[in-house]
Amino acid sequence: MSPLQSASIRIASRGSPLALAQARMVRDQLAAAHGIDPQAIEIRIVRTSGDVIQDRPLSEVGGKGLFTKEIEEALLAGTIDLAVHSLKDLPTGMPAGLAIAAIPEREDPRDAMVGARLTDLHNGARVGTSSSRRAAQLCRLRPDLQIEPVRGNVDTRLRKLKDGRYDAIVLAAAGLLRLNLREEIAEFLSPEQVCPAPGQGALAIQTREEDAAEGLFAALNDEATYQAVTCERAALAALGGGCQLPIGAFARVLEDQLEAMAIVISPDGRHQLRANATASRMEPEAVGRLVAEDLLRRGADRILAQSTLAEST
Repeated sequence: MSPLQSASIRIASRGSPLALAQARMVRDQLAAAHGIDPQAIEIRIVRTSGDVIQDRPLSEVGGKGLFTKEIEEALLAGTIDLAVHSLKDLPTGMPAGLAIAAIPEREDPRDAMVGARLTDLHNGARVGTSSSRRAAQLCRLRPDLQIEPVRGNVDTRLRKLKDGRYDAIVLAAAGLLRLNLREEIAEFLSPEQVCPAPGQGALAIQTREEDAAEGLFAALNDEATYQAVTCERAALAALGGGCQLPIGAFARVLEDQLEAMAIVISPDGRHQLRANATASRMEPEAVGRLVAEDLLRRGADRILAQSTLAEST
């Protein structure tokens, strides 16, 4: 009998429609993998600091950990058994006692224009995004645009767009696709146009270390996705990431190779460094460090220092 059949499993999720949709996806996959009723797996909503603070940019209030801190505390306290995170929201540093137990197959990792195609926007058009990475790359592609902050869940951002507060907004394609909102996408932005955030489009199943070691969630892991996002997160860590800096990383498996790219860009988009590498898919962390080291050799640390100063002023 599966170990999951002898105990109630509690999944933690943020309360947004997208977070709940993702938690239900993992619940159904877990139930199918172990032959149990999905309704026997409980989804518990945990409200995070990032959900509470909606009136300021993330860079002003602490960055990525705002969406995970309370959930990780619940895991360590034993009040939940696993958490489903958007991997791009999960800091590269893991609290002691916790581990990523599985990464399911990735959804589309690209960013998406909503409301209008990038080339169709008039000079001075207002484009909403809460991401400094997206903002900087949009400035590089279209320096005439007005990039303005937008916070809230997907539905809230779409409503602000439709109320006329923006001419377009930029969102992760994966979230729109998981919410069956493909018709809202005016244009997919290629990784060469706008390099995605490390881990974008992927989910992380986080558990306590002892539960991860038992392999209860291994059936949900997609090896190609795991290797690609491990590479991306290794690049981010080597660049000193974890804060809201304009860093992008994208990797994909091609047969037995891992093809990776990473960028560092100044907030105004004027200075950008890009690095590419291809190596064995069996060494994803090494490939990620390789592209990061290439960027650092060419002065990425100076761009990041300027970005840090800009974020603090």
